[in-house]
Amino acid sequence: MNGTMRVEQQLQGQTMDHEASLIYDLDDDASASGLGFDLRAVIAALRRNLKWVLAIIGAAIVAGIVLTLMITPQYVAFSRVLVNQQADEIIQGSDVSGGNESFDADRFLQTQVDILKGRSLAQRVIASGKLVNDPRFFNALGGSQTAQGNAAARMKQAVDLLSNALTVNLPTNSRIVSISITSRDPGYSAKLADLYAENFIQANLNQKFESSAYAREFLMSQLEETRARLENSERDLNRYSRAAGLIRVAGQGGAANSDSTLSVTNEALVQTNGSAGSATTDRIAAEDAWRTIANEPLLNIPQVQANPVVQDLLKQKAALEGSLANERTRHLEDYPTIKTYKAQIAELDRRIKTVGTSIKRSIYLNYQAVKAKEDSLNSRVGNLQQNALNEQDQGVHYNLLKRVADTNRALYDALLARYNQISATAGATSNNISLIDRAEVPDRPASPKMFVNLLVAFVLGCLAAAVFVYLKETFDDTIRVPSDVERKLALPLLAVIPVQEEGSTADSLGDPKSSISEAYHSLVVNLRYSTTHGFPKVLVVTSAGQSEGKTTSAYAIAADMARLGRRILLIDADLRRPTLHRRMGAQAPGLTEALVSDVPVSSLVLPSDIENLSYLTALPMPPEPALLLSGDRMGQLIAELAQMYDSVIIDCPPMLGLSDTVAIAKLSDGVLFLLDASGFHRGAVKTALRRLKLINAPILGIVLNKFDPKSGGSEQEYYGYNYYSYGRDEEKTV
Repeated sequence: MNGTMRVEQQLQGQTMDHEASLIYDLDDDASASGLGFDLRAVIAALRRNLKWVLAIIGAAIVAGIVLTLMITPQYVAFSRVLVNQQADEIIQGSDVSGGNESFDADRFLQTQVDILKGRSLAQRVIASGKLVNDPRFFNALGGSQTAQGNAAARMKQAVDLLSNALTVNLPTNSRIVSISITSRDPGYSAKLADLYAENFIQANLNQKFESSAYAREFLMSQLEETRARLENSERDLNRYSRAAGLIRVAGQGGAANSDSTLSVTNEALVQTNGSAGSATTDRIAAEDAWRTIANEPLLNIPQVQANPVVQDLLKQKAALEGSLANERTRHLEDYPTIKTYKAQIAELDRRIKTVGTSIKRSIYLNYQAVKAKEDSLNSRVGNLQQNALNEQDQGVHYNLLKRVADTNRALYDALLARYNQISATAGATSNNISLIDRAEVPDRPASPKMFVNLLVAFVLGCLAAAVFVYLKETFDDTIRVPSDVERKLALPLLAVIPVQEEGSTADSLGDPKSSISEAYHSLVVNLRYSTTHGFPKVLVVTSAGQSEGKTTSAYAIAADMARLGRRILLIDADLRRPTLHRRMGAQAPGLTEALVSDVPVSSLVLPSDIENLSYLTALPMPPEPALLLSGDRMGQLIAELAQMYDSVIIDCPPMLGLSDTVAIAKLSDGVLFLLDASGFHRGAVKTALRRLKLINAPILGIVLNKFDPKSGGSEQEYYGYNYYSYGRDEEKTV
């Protein structure tokens, strides 16, 4: 019966351990796939830092109110102008700059916006409005007239103020540009916006007039130079043509002075070569036709078959052959009618052969005639080629001179036409920029806006609070959830021991199916596979600080292992604050007595109420515990007890500030490290683990004790609700 209970408990522990491993694997998969965001975890983090969040958001809102009240009211006035890509031409071709392509419209409009934002236009606005000496202008734009004696410094200051107050907006898919001025004076905002629009329009007109005047002057100077070059090039061409005796004629559709001009020889060569090419084509066709029928029977030739005479003769022959076949059915071959039919058929065959031979002969003669024509034309082409090559050598320099003359003539004609056009149409172009709306004096300030500022302050406060909570949670080294163990300590988590709720009596070690008991069952199963040889022979249970549940955990582990049929010895090695004797209800001497005397340790071991479980107290309390635990006697004692029992579990004192556990951990087969999830600092645990690793102590893993699922996210609630409660509801109903 006891064996059956042990197997059931072991299987239950393995099942719990498998479920825990599965949950951790799912958590790891969720994190690895980018699904680690947990709304409940976020809410829990916000709940933990609610006071800070409210304080930060409240401070941001208060700061927003204060800044809004401190900001000077600003007034914005708008004027709008229409910018067309091309202006209406009063006289066609009067636009010196030329039309802008439609695909370049965006660049053109952006150029106009950049002109509006330029310092040159700002200086023009200031000069036209006589603003450089106007104190109201400086007060409206939030400046002061500091440079009274220096005109250049005052102009620079005024331009800077005006540029900062200007905003130019070009909406998408629109040619209407909005010009806005922001200042403290509503009347000045409207005045400056209108000044900007008017000066922008006037500057665009002036630019067109200046461009036209410059174009006329430039074209006049270019015309004089081009005219002289044209005269010289034409004189050189005529002199060389006379000296070389070259005669030129116009090519097809070209003038005598065009690039298509040809010599007489070249013209004849072109025509003859074209005829030779056609003759070659005809010869190839005739030759192909003759070779196709040369060796064919007459009646297989398509031309013979298509001949009407041959077709008529073949019809007559077919009729006679039919009659002959009819007579042969009634008479012998020497019958007169049969002889007559044979003679007529022979005559028709002769006539068909004569006609077919005649047709075949005509095809051959046509091939011979075409070939003779091709030979004659090729001979003529050869003669003309030689003449053309001789003339071409003389025409190289002629063509060079002619090309120069043609280029100069074309350039001169283009410049002259453009000059005449600009002279006739100067100033005959309307402005492509027009004023659409004048600025109106604003009746209310555009800023500050209390509601918008408070909304911005609230949003910024929420962002600041979120950043604060994120940083606080990121750099907070407290272990709240099981997944924090491996992530922060880089050690395996062997078990999670839930916290016992206040006033609850069900969750205790006395109840074998309580959540705490089930957690320790799972821990024992994990310990069985923590080493290559099964349960560790000597197991040290310790923690970083005090009151983290070392004694309870050591006792629970020892009791579960004993129920599995193993002989277990539980040793209380905390010689400074021993507690095992109070739990077991015995005040007998134990470990201290074994270390300082020659009393056999077996006589000091006490049996417990649990079968196969024995224990050794830490009494009496020695004056120098560290010296006793670090001596050679301690190593000999552990080795002796390890031979007597299947496993020895040692409840050691905390690590921080003490050397007791370090001396014992070196002698063990495994160290089980406990963490108190209800309150712990990672720095202390890091220090303790570093000391264990320094002596190469075999750390098996971490046990998270007193874990409250409410402190974690939604993925930890399973521990609190039903993780260790499987089968309890069914047991109650039974």
